[in-house]
Amino acid sequence: MTKHQPQGSPLSASKVFRRPVSPNEWVYLAGERSTPPFTIQMVVEGTGTIGAGRLTEAVARSAAACPGVRLVRRGRVWVDSGRAPAIRCVNSLGTQTSRVLDASAAGSCEVVLREGDQAALLFRAHHAVMDGRGVLDWILDTFRALRGQEPLGAPSPLYDLALLDEMGTQGQRPALVPRFRSPLAARAGGPGQSWLQRKVDGSHTAVVAKAATALTHITGDVSRIMVPVDLRRHRPGLRSTANLSLPVFLDGQPGDRWEQWHERLLHALEHNHELARGSEAAALNIPLKPLSAILGMADKSTRVLGRYPCSALITHLGRIGEEDLQAPGFQATDVYTLPQQVPFIPLSLAATEFRGITRLTMARPAEPGAAQRAQRLLDAITEELVPTARRGPSVTGRQIPQPLTTLTQMLEQQMRRTPDATAITGSDGQLSYAELDRRSDAIAAVLRQHGAGPGSIIGILSRRTAAAIIGLWAVLKVGAAYLPLDVHHPHGRTASLLADADAALCLAGRDSQAAELPCPTLVLEDLIDSFLARELHTDIPCPRRPGPSDLAYVIYTSGSTGRPKGVMVEHTALTDYARWAIRHYRIDEDSHFAVFTSLAFDLTGTAHLLPLLTGGSITLISDEPDHTTLTELLTTSGINSLKLTPAHLELITNLGLRPRGFRLVIVGGDQLRGKLAARAQEMFGPDCRIINEYGPTEATIGCITHTFNPERDAERYAVPIGLPADNTAVHLLDPRGIPVPHGERGEIHLATAQLARGYLGRPELTRERFRNLADGTRVYRTGDLARHTPEGRLEFLGRNDEQLSIRGHRIEPREVEAALETHPDVTQAIVLAKPIRHDGPPVLCAYITGDTEPARMREHAAQLLPPYLVPAAVRVLDSFPLTVNGKINTAALPALISHGTLRRKGRQSCQDSVERAVADIWARILEIDILTLTPESDFTQLGGDSLELLTMINHVTRDIVGHEDKAEFQAKIRQLISQPTLQHITQAAKPKNARGTV
Repeated sequence: MTKHQPQGSPLSASKVFRRPVSPNEWVYLAGERSTPPFTIQMVVEGTGTIGAGRLTEAVARSAAACPGVRLVRRGRVWVDSGRAPAIRCVNSLGTQTSRVLDASAAGSCEVVLREGDQAALLFRAHHAVMDGRGVLDWILDTFRALRGQEPLGAPSPLYDLALLDEMGTQGQRPALVPRFRSPLAARAGGPGQSWLQRKVDGSHTAVVAKAATALTHITGDVSRIMVPVDLRRHRPGLRSTANLSLPVFLDGQPGDRWEQWHERLLHALEHNHELARGSEAAALNIPLKPLSAILGMADKSTRVLGRYPCSALITHLGRIGEEDLQAPGFQATDVYTLPQQVPFIPLSLAATEFRGITRLTMARPAEPGAAQRAQRLLDAITEELVPTARRGPSVTGRQIPQPLTTLTQMLEQQMRRTPDATAITGSDGQLSYAELDRRSDAIAAVLRQHGAGPGSIIGILSRRTAAAIIGLWAVLKVGAAYLPLDVHHPHGRTASLLADADAALCLAGRDSQAAELPCPTLVLEDLIDSFLARELHTDIPCPRRPGPSDLAYVIYTSGSTGRPKGVMVEHTALTDYARWAIRHYRIDEDSHFAVFTSLAFDLTGTAHLLPLLTGGSITLISDEPDHTTLTELLTTSGINSLKLTPAHLELITNLGLRPRGFRLVIVGGDQLRGKLAARAQEMFGPDCRIINEYGPTEATIGCITHTFNPERDAERYAVPIGLPADNTAVHLLDPRGIPVPHGERGEIHLATAQLARGYLGRPELTRERFRNLADGTRVYRTGDLARHTPEGRLEFLGRNDEQLSIRGHRIEPREVEAALETHPDVTQAIVLAKPIRHDGPPVLCAYITGDTEPARMREHAAQLLPPYLVPAAVRVLDSFPLTVNGKINTAALPALISHGTLRRKGRQSCQDSVERAVADIWARILEIDILTLTPESDFTQLGGDSLELLTMINHVTRDIVGHEDKAEFQAKIRQLISQPTLQHITQAAKPKNARGTV
């Protein structure tokens, strides 16, 4: 037996890369005359540009690392020509796939570039020099070169026959007798070929076996499937582009389940059946022309008989990483192979997986009727991959065409309808629609003088004041996007968000911390005062009005990398939400909303935007709400509509009020418990609709709702999130991206006209979270889990990742960990949500290793993070517990507070009646033993969140503080909230004549 040269051995005295033409490759060269071109072709489609010059350089680098792509035939030897594959630029790939590559002259490989909006790269290699795996390796190295990385290369000259010699053959391949029918019931091998494609959502197991099952069922007869083994090279570290994807052959019959086909494939792979020898070795002894004639006659006879040595060829190139096909200025959106219709085989099918989608491409003969039969075959394969009986329905709202408009146009139309109606009520009085229009026009003129317009981002740093709302609308009027910022956030965070957004300006409230920001700052109240004093010029022309595709706002949310991410929302998404929500919530000129949540929280948009589009009004609560302001708001302000989180609703229901005239309460941002909704319904009365709204920031405020039904929902643990908004569809998919059956949990993927553009300056994260389904539908992967209830509504089931939800805020633990780890005394931080007390709500907790104290860590976090990201409790450890695999074992982390230890430290009795009464309130709210409390006990360290803190202050005011001391006590609330120890609260609650010094 002739030994063929293995990897690493010189094939000649020359250093030029060369190797013999193998018998299989000799047959491929001869077979090309029957079915030209005999070419492996892969397409990478994408967005952006690469440019011919940059591509030429990258291909030259990858070709130098993979000399197998530079081969030309010299007799029966492949020789490195030293020339990189040609780059051809075209307007269409249509005719390029049928071009014949002359492997003996011009070169065996080439790259075709189609530039434009639908950019694409077509990599082509003569099958006689390369298999599908080799082409894929070449593509990946080309993209490495485009990214400026070093190609991995494929320097080995090892080829199929040499591999068989080295590994040892495993018997003989089955005799290729023409006795199997075509699944297409067509005569293959006629002139020409074409391709049909099908995209299927998800990454699927046993694709080859399921395709074989469908093919055999369609054929209705025994089948033999040829499966090239593309996913292994047998030797660790072997990198060669040669034809090393040797085939296995699987036989089956109608009625065989896919599991049986899969078992046959696994058995064949386990026993290395692809290493068997065939009868093609003798082909090397026949010159190409006679061999081509022999193959042509044999192929013609199989077509005449309608019987073939194999029913089909099925290849699966596996899952291709999205990050592997990106380059500066270009991002792949799809990748697929165009399988070659080969002699003696009536059908070739290739599968690739990319971006959560399985792409099936079928080569079929170009003859009448074959296309319809191939479509039916693809239908059958799709049914095997995702059986109809197991596909849960996507829940879809009404599809209503919406006129292309902007939020600014909607407000201007309303201003013309009701100029004298009250638009805003706040601490500084009322403002009509006409005044809102004039004042926002004046500030818009100033913004234009500073160069603001479409494409600009302008910060709004203010409490909830009329000036902030005026400034917000002024930003929209010039076509810029507003970036709402919270005045309670640390100055450093505010500055970093403005810098990250590259904000052109910041409109700041007079009492905000606006010094030393990274962009010019204008004080809102000063601008309004200048306007009222007629010192502003308002006739500055507007160069361009905002359009539907312009940004309306950017809102930052917590980021999983430790860096907040800015969600970009366009006018078209916001107006789609507005039109649906106005109708669905029945917001009209009689709607009066309270605005008491942060403007930097997208949930608030319902309250401060929608009423002004219908002739209604908004009432602004500029300070942080407490029990006094909330009581006045609910009983004397005249509001009749609220938008709030479940935590705020809990606080309000504990006030013991029975407000009248309420028509609407929208609850969002967190899971709404059935018992809480029932209490709210009783509080606000039967005429008030309690609506549970679901929607991530990336889908513009809210897009799924459910109206609370006391008879059906009161006893549920959680109220359903319900049904989608107009122009919204909800897909529940499993971790592989496949639709889940009805009733099973799946991740919510939102397809809606309300989708955000993406994340500002974060293209990788945008591509990760905003995806396309197989039919091209753009969806947002929420990370939230849900299922269909028996009634067909959606029920929220929590998260599928590490993101936390605390009091309506979506929190990425890594952002908090990153902030804590900036302290020099911290080695490592772990942040998670867990209840501190028995049956209490989860709060943000931090475990730290290092030489520090919990109080110092909370102070450090408070200087860097907004209040909702500051851990409620911190525990310092010497080290973290580990699993057997060496990972941090979060389940084994100790309790944040050892109540046994506290009980030993606590006193058997309080010092006086006031301290005892305060301690009793704490014990009831925190659900802890009163004996655990000491004068130094901190309410927040014991697990009390901000709303429970307000509840505690409310009870102390109502039950302990005397009427004559009430005003003085309430004046100290902000100070008490910043240092809520038992000692401080007790001291403040005592009568004047009983106080000591703290």
